[in-house]
Amino acid sequence: MASTPLDTQVVVVGAGPVGLMLAGELRLGGADVVVLEQRTAPTTESRASTLHARTMEILDSRGLLDAVGVPPNQPRGHFGGIPLDLTLPSPYPGQWKVPQTKVEEVLGAWAVSSGADVRRGHTVCGLTVEDDHVEVEAATSSGTVRLRALCVVACDGERSTVRRLTGARFPGADASRELLRADVAGIEVPDRRFERLERGLAIAARRPDGVTRVMVHEFGSVARERGEEPSFEEFARTWERVTGEDIGHGTPLWVNSFGDASRQLERYRDGRVLYAGDAAHQQMPIGGQALNLGLQDAYNLGWKLAVQVSRRASEGLLDSYHDERHPVGRRTLANIRAQATLLLGGPEAEDLRGVIDEMIGLPDGRARLAGMISGLDVRYEVGGGEHPLLGARLPELRLETAPGSTTTTTALLRTGRGLLLDLSGDDDRFARLRETAADWTDRVTAVAARPADTDGPDPLAGADTVLVRPDGHVVSAGTDTDGLVPVLRRWFGLPASEPTPPAAAAAQTATPTTSVTERRNDMGRLTGKTALVTGSSRGMGRATALRLAADGALVAVHYARGKEEAEDVVATIEKDGGRAFTVRAELGVPGDVHELFLGLEEGLRERTGSTALDILVNNAGVMGGVKPEETTPDRFDEIFAVNAKAPFFLIQRALKNLRDGGRIINISSGLTRFANPDEIAYAMAKGAVEQLALHFAKYLGPRRITINSVAPGITRNGSPVFDIPEAVEQMAAMSAFNRVGEPEDVADVVAFLASDDARWITGSFVDATGGTLLG
Repeated sequence: MASTPLDTQVVVVGAGPVGLMLAGELRLGGADVVVLEQRTAPTTESRASTLHARTMEILDSRGLLDAVGVPPNQPRGHFGGIPLDLTLPSPYPGQWKVPQTKVEEVLGAWAVSSGADVRRGHTVCGLTVEDDHVEVEAATSSGTVRLRALCVVACDGERSTVRRLTGARFPGADASRELLRADVAGIEVPDRRFERLERGLAIAARRPDGVTRVMVHEFGSVARERGEEPSFEEFARTWERVTGEDIGHGTPLWVNSFGDASRQLERYRDGRVLYAGDAAHQQMPIGGQALNLGLQDAYNLGWKLAVQVSRRASEGLLDSYHDERHPVGRRTLANIRAQATLLLGGPEAEDLRGVIDEMIGLPDGRARLAGMISGLDVRYEVGGGEHPLLGARLPELRLETAPGSTTTTTALLRTGRGLLLDLSGDDDRFARLRETAADWTDRVTAVAARPADTDGPDPLAGADTVLVRPDGHVVSAGTDTDGLVPVLRRWFGLPASEPTPPAAAAAQTATPTTSVTERRNDMGRLTGKTALVTGSSRGMGRATALRLAADGALVAVHYARGKEEAEDVVATIEKDGGRAFTVRAELGVPGDVHELFLGLEEGLRERTGSTALDILVNNAGVMGGVKPEETTPDRFDEIFAVNAKAPFFLIQRALKNLRDGGRIINISSGLTRFANPDEIAYAMAKGAVEQLALHFAKYLGPRRITINSVAPGITRNGSPVFDIPEAVEQMAAMSAFNRVGEPEDVADVVAFLASDDARWITGSFVDATGGTLLG
């Protein structure tokens, strides 16, 4: 087996909807994934705005539709501008108007919460493919980062950097015609749906927010050079020539053009390099098919690649991605080219439009085109029998799994595992079936059920046993189980009881060893998590930030005045392959929490596309260092403002960002248990901090958020006293270990409480004094 040090198992290039969908699928399958994105923040342009029925089903199968909301539904779409009823049997017939920004937001939050490591501001500039790994080089604002992985997947669009670096063949035709497109505020034009005028085609749709999306094609015009974009002035002149309307006074949000280029990679997989979405196929986005095609690529690939990097895949599983999706892409590109002819053609296209219009009026013709555009008719060659569902998607069915208990096939697929349905109603038969599939229980869920809906035809008729892949496609359906084991091996890999052949292990994977990535990959505690550590420019805060980053978290390094020290913490983390950014706010003054969270949310949004927080460490504090009689009211108030008031209101504000299952760790002090007359006010404030954990624990329990107090003892903090050997010796004698504490001693305790290993600890006081409090 190879022993190449790995930073992750899969690198995904591109954090658009396709890359984020793939990242979520990989995490659902248990694979480690890093997503590299050159943009520093998610796009604000919703160039795509349509989700078709199959994509809606896919999002439902991952439990994401609640986050999408209730988008407008339109049963009628079009084929080349000719109205087409898209209604077919599905829970989500027709097309759904969901802005690309919303799709990206939902998928980004899902991927990150699943543990995907999304790194923004990373521009891929190099790619090396070795026998046992790939190495990806990316430029960042602070230098160059290199990542090693088993595979890289290009989801970086039609101008794919990965495709350019590999020299992959991308045959097809460049654009010869184009459609200009813009979102414009402050104009009043009639809504138009593919209105063909004497000089061209015009489309306009006003949104509820007052912005109008306008598109125009002037008959006979040719596509501009690749990479050029039209100005709004050019757009307005073209619109006026075609429609006679002046929109030049409007305010453009954005303007672009898309042409009728049509290209497709020869291979979607080249060894350890794979392609999905527009990186694999370039097409005119007619009818909203481009985004849907890419998301469906990711849905097909994710679970297969996860099995592959686990070293359990059977031969040919990953190649089936190309074998299945390349024909789908080829067919989609063909229908888009046909639509471009109908849509952008001048008077010469009218006869052809009449013929297509007549065919759409026929039930079979309409259903054929609707199935093609919606993705509902996709069927893969899976072999293994004659049942009509083989290779097709499993339709949503309501099943009774126990008397009075029902579920749906969609809900059963939300684990991202395969599904083995026994519909016989025979308990003994189900027991035998489970025994047959016992070696795949980590990848396949066996369920005994009966159809709960008796109205209408039963699509599962004639099948007592149905095996479904994680992407919802049926690979076995019949009345016996004799051939089930070969099908399980083909689609779900080697059985658990069978050792991985040495040759397969060497060919499929490398050994994940580590440097800073040891904690991130092998311990794997905090990959994909986000953390805020207050007062982390030095001392225990610095050590905590470094440790959480080493465990895989994206860390916000907070400081009040030590900007250079905070930037040094970030540089140290990034040098070791981690991720961090600084955020400044002085605590204990009016507006402190608001200022801190403005910077925090901006930094999180730029790097993850979300403002979600997983870990809050209240570390910032000030000591008194004065005798009781010399403590002034102002000094007392300052100590309490920073040490007690700020943590309370930071927690209060953070609850809007903290995900369920999050962690809050408050740094207290051993002085709440050990007397020091010079720090009475400080000890009082830290005692108040400990009450936060005790009482907030009950309040946060329903959300599975834990909150605990960590009490350091005498810990090296940069004070000059630690340069005096005699003083250090005296302080060390107070510890059971006869030494003073190091910042890393406390940081490791915090890291434990931030991990899932500490999920059963909350409201606790953790003595991290090295035994100083033992007496």
